[in-house]
Amino acid sequence: MGALSALPIISAFNLCCCLWVVSGGAIAAYLVQQNQPASIRPGDGALAGLLAGVVGAFVYLLLSIPITLLIAPMQREIMQRIADNMPPEFQEYASTMAGSGVQLTLGFIFMLIVGSIFSTMGGLLGAFIFRKQTPPGTPGTIDGPGPST
Repeated sequence: MGALSALPIISAFNLCCCLWVVSGGAIAAYLVQQNQPASIRPGDGALAGLLAGVVGAFVYLLLSIPITLLIAPMQREIMQRIADNMPPEFQEYASTMAGSGVQLTLGFIFMLIVGSIFSTMGGLLGAFIFRKQTPPGTPGTIDGPGPST
């Protein structure tokens, strides 16, 4: 989740309903379900998704720093070309904000808060999608009345 959200072009898929973030929460619920003999509760899936969101935010931060350092000069050049036809105030903003630490900090805070919310929803969805079906007659299930003769 964090790695895919940090990559420049691939992160654009997060615009589609936070695709990578929700998927990360659902995968976390799937992995928790694989270690359990019975179905996990929705709260367990939500907790797994929340933890995936928090960890994903830190992975996003750790990967964004070197990627931003590599891409920042190119990003500044593109912003400068765009800003050439804009007012002087925008030119100053464009030259200082492209690839800055403020951008990294705001991205991390956004991923930490919004990413945790959406990955929690993904974990909840994953708990419902990947739940194990209990066969009839197993302890803890209620069988309906049989056919009457």
